Amino acid sequence: MNTLLLLITLICLFIPVYVYAGYPLALWLLTLGRDKVTHRVAETRASVALIISCYNEAAVIRDKLENALALDYPRDRLRILVVSDGSDDGTDDIVKQYAESGVELIRQEGRLGKTMGLNLAMEQVDADVTVFSDANAMYAPDAIHKLVRNFADEQVGYVVGAALYTDGDSGASAKNENLYWRYELAIKSMESRLHSVVGGDGAIYAIRSHLWQPLEQKDINDFVNPLQIIAKGYRGVFEPEAKCFEETAGNFDREIARKQRIVNRSIRGLMRVREVMNPLRTGFFAWQVISHKLLRWLIPFFLLAGLCGCILLSLNGPSPYTVIVAGAFVIVAFGFAGALLQHRGKQPMVFAIPYYFLLVNLNAMIGIIAAMSGRTQVTWNSARAQGEGRAEGERWQTVGLFLAALLLAATLITGLGV
Repeated sequence: MNTLLLLITLICLFIPVYVYAGYPLALWLLTLGRDKVTHRVAETRASVALIISCYNEAAVIRDKLENALALDYPRDRLRILVVSDGSDDGTDDIVKQYAESGVELIRQEGRLGKTMGLNLAMEQVDADVTVFSDANAMYAPDAIHKLVRNFADEQVGYVVGAALYTDGDSGASAKNENLYWRYELAIKSMESRLHSVVGGDGAIYAIRSHLWQPLEQKDINDFVNPLQIIAKGYRGVFEPEAKCFEETAGNFDREIARKQRIVNRSIRGLMRVREVMNPLRTGFFAWQVISHKLLRWLIPFFLLAGLCGCILLSLNGPSPYTVIVAGAFVIVAFGFAGALLQHRGKQPMVFAIPYYFLLVNLNAMIGIIAAMSGRTQVTWNSARAQGEGRAEGERWQTVGLFLAALLLAATLITGLGV
């Protein structure tokens, strides 16, 4: 029995290490010596439809439209459409002011969610390429030009740009998100060189318009749509020079709420296009999507199972597993301290990083459990506008961290025979 427990514990502890470090290392080794660009890139004058999704974005939509109209792409080849998911804050009125500049408003009644809004908009698109964007994502002047040039390769079905944060040094949440995103961009670049970047980015990604197929309401468009394109035999590439700029949600509770929603919808989407996980069909991409997405979403379950195994193994007395439990205690204790310090407005990175790590994984677990029980969030609010309603949930998460620290401390005391 102890041998089986030991084996399960080691596997559960190994998987998070593999996902966070082993997978990037393997990508680096597999792409070592490869060209930075492994597909054909050339100038093209493809017609482009830029679709901007929004719900109650009156605070930023004017800046977004000014940004879109100033893009360095032939105006006669660029169509700008704004999809409003039943906005009621004056967003639509602002968009209508730009009608003479060629901006088109598509209003969706009934608050049906972003995905259904995109289905509605794509019915009216006849351009060669469609670029998807959010209202708060401000594009570099040449962003669309940089995206479109990749479609000179007939095997490229979608192109993902680089979304960069403008407030990456303004606070603990922003610093953590910025650090994590830089890590993600490095992985995207290597994935693109090996086969395909896994998934899109709602802020900036483009597809061949004819590859769009209507999505279900519960689908997350910038993940399921790229998977469908991969399943059709195309590649998805990362274009680091196609840049857009946006702010993070601003604090932890808002950023975590967004991540919970993304995981909740994405894992369901992956199961719906599960054929992309078949290596006989998609080759290296199957390994990429399992490692980068599926296993990463499941990390909290592996960590919890591995920690429980270490706790049971350490009850017999001091051992290497006692050290792991001690390390877990330190991480949870620092995370609890980070939770307390967040309320005071000052959170050193030594506490912010454990807090961010724990809450990301806790909320990933919540999102997966909700998805597996049939609960999927189909509508959204801007992360920048949320926060007030999450105070209660944040308090419970803080209490949870405190109780976890107490449990681990009690286990250490028992295991060490104190």
